[in-house]
Amino acid sequence: MVTNITLALSKGRILDETRPLLADMGIELVDDPGSSRKLILDTNRPDIKVVIVRATDTPTYVQYGAADLGVVGKDVLLEHGGEGLYEPLDLGIARCRLMVAGFPHTSPAVPQRRPRVATKYINVARRHFAARGIQAEVIKLYGSMELAPLVGLADYIVDVVDTGKTLRANGLLPLEHIADISSRLIVNKAAMKMKHAALRALIAAFACALQPESCR
Repeated sequence: MVTNITLALSKGRILDETRPLLADMGIELVDDPGSSRKLILDTNRPDIKVVIVRATDTPTYVQYGAADLGVVGKDVLLEHGGEGLYEPLDLGIARCRLMVAGFPHTSPAVPQRRPRVATKYINVARRHFAARGIQAEVIKLYGSMELAPLVGLADYIVDVVDTGKTLRANGLLPLEHIADISSRLIVNKAAMKMKHAALRALIAAFACALQPESCR
């Protein structure tokens, strides 16, 4: 009996950097995600489908069983909390850093007043500042995070930083490191029991794609 598996991916860097790993596993997308309007993509294996979702929604689709497994940034997992998920592999792709950023002359370690922090990572930001003994006011934003300090909306932002060029172009700097980020393979806990053999085989194939020498 064939066990059907659904893998959740998001367009952009995660999809682009996951596809070579899938190719090494012998899995190729039949549909072109760049031109197809389909959200459920076929692969060359009839038992494996790929669903294209928003990066921030990936853990939710996997948690509730709409996908059996997925690839998601650790930043998203930290914000989500990881309930109902296994995290068997760090794929080491889409690397960046989760940082507190702001103007060079400011320091979140010694705020002059209750600081305001703009971010889409509201849970992460609250935990980070609370651990420092700072009661921050956290404002949820979804885009153009660097604009918030420029217009006086916030004192700091919490966001992922890759090269830091956008920060520097707007007179901002990374001030505090929260976490190193890379993309992780996540698996639905219930699916791991019901589809154990098929999912174990896929996890092992991902591991071999990451370290081929260990599987020879």
